[in-house]
Amino acid sequence: MTVDVVNTQNEKVGSLDLNDEVFGGRVKTDLIHQSVIRSNAADRRGTHATKTRAMVSGSGKKPWRQKGTGRARVGEIRNPLWRKGGTVFGPQPRSYEYQLPKKVEKGALRAALTQKLRDGAVIVVDALSVGEIKTKAAAEMLKRLGIDGKALLVDVKPEERMALSVRNLDGVRMLPSNRVSARDVMDTRRVVLTKAAFEKLQEALG
Repeated sequence: MTVDVVNTQNEKVGSLDLNDEVFGGRVKTDLIHQSVIRSNAADRRGTHATKTRAMVSGSGKKPWRQKGTGRARVGEIRNPLWRKGGTVFGPQPRSYEYQLPKKVEKGALRAALTQKLRDGAVIVVDALSVGEIKTKAAAEMLKRLGIDGKALLVDVKPEERMALSVRNLDGVRMLPSNRVSARDVMDTRRVVLTKAAFEKLQEALG
């Protein structure tokens, strides 16, 4: 199985052999799901907070004496049982991030790329570069490649001029090949990889 390599004018300039051991197997959607859930959890801000009885406003004075009034005993008006009192065991700021085994993350990325390849949503180019830092130039290049809407651009080391040119394009992201995750691949319509990035990913996922 091969994939065509094109230039920025969308002209075929070569082809690339796909490793059947990497992209020829079953698409394991369960691994993709686990990786996406982990990525979403890591992005949660976790800044939620509630006030305990020590934090709510109000006096710490005992409202009435302990015995003799016939009323229920109470120590302060910040009591959690009272209206406007503190919250018991409420959410506090924390991180939701957790780690998955490296083999799971690798398998998820392999499955995501395999699915995109089978859908015909992967474009391999010889290079991703523009002559000047200009959003219009980057937009025209993507249009020539037949891309509109959400797209993920992947290079081994993204060229600075290219990265600055695409950052204002809605739905277009550019990432180095060593930072791509299964969520990045699945959360886009088209994946554009340089030949060098594709070869590096294929080697890493093998």
